[in-house]
Amino acid sequence: MVAALLTLLGALLVYYLFYFIRDLVKNKGNWGNGSWLISGAIGFVTDFLDTLGVGSFAPTTMLLEITKQLDDDRHLPGVLNISHAIPVMMEAFIFITVVKVAPLTLFSLVVAAIAGSFIGSKFVTKLPERKVQFFMGCALIVTAILMALRQLGMLDLLGAGNEATALTGGALVIGIVGNFILGSLMTIGVGLYAPCMAMVYMLGMSPLVAMPIMMGSCAGLMPVASANFIKTGDYNRKVSLGITIGGIIGVIIAAKFVTGLDIEVLTWIIIVVVIYSGITYIRKGLQPARVAE
Repeated sequence: MVAALLTLLGALLVYYLFYFIRDLVKNKGNWGNGSWLISGAIGFVTDFLDTLGVGSFAPTTMLLEITKQLDDDRHLPGVLNISHAIPVMMEAFIFITVVKVAPLTLFSLVVAAIAGSFIGSKFVTKLPERKVQFFMGCALIVTAILMALRQLGMLDLLGAGNEATALTGGALVIGIVGNFILGSLMTIGVGLYAPCMAMVYMLGMSPLVAMPIMMGSCAGLMPVASANFIKTGDYNRKVSLGITIGGIIGVIIAAKFVTGLDIEVLTWIIIVVVIYSGITYIRKGLQPARVAE
């Protein structure tokens, strides 16, 4: 099953690269404005953070705004997806091959997230975005508190080990349903990383196991979305390529850092990430709803 998953991701990567390289060649000399150095630095920082589970979209958006790399804000969605597609795919390949996860668990949860993003999105996009973000944020904060109490030895509810690398029976069903829902929620701006980390931990699995699951899920989604932006030309080629190159370097360094961490240290990092994400979602949820133009 792991081989089948890697084959699927590899095929999606080839699909994405075909359109990306062809578009760069076709538009040689017309790659847009921006700085190679700044874009590369943005890619390095954001994909380093992405490998730690922080996510790359929000930091990239912030840094692009600060550095004024984009002349047209309409190119932002395309740049976010295209520039991070290869780094996220690398993250998935690295963690799927390095971190031990039961093949059935890994394959089931990744496919569930991919299916959720395509099938469930037809229904989830009709939900009130701000309310979903707010309640997801609250749930993440509560989860982070429970995780912290467990780490401090003040709560036995979450079990004694958190060393499992597989889900079975009812826990596997919960994981599949949960990741399907998380895949669906991605369509309205609720990132999969932090909720997936929290879910995996709450189901008793090792915190490190969340990495291949959440990265494999996103790696299956981004190439398709990126290809669509490339076909329409709605992105800045120079900035996207610069971020991609810097991001690849960031992933390689961060992956060595993460896989070498003690589980106790990694768990505390995840707690911080979950709290950060929870606060971000709550802030988004409290903003006025966007009015359709």
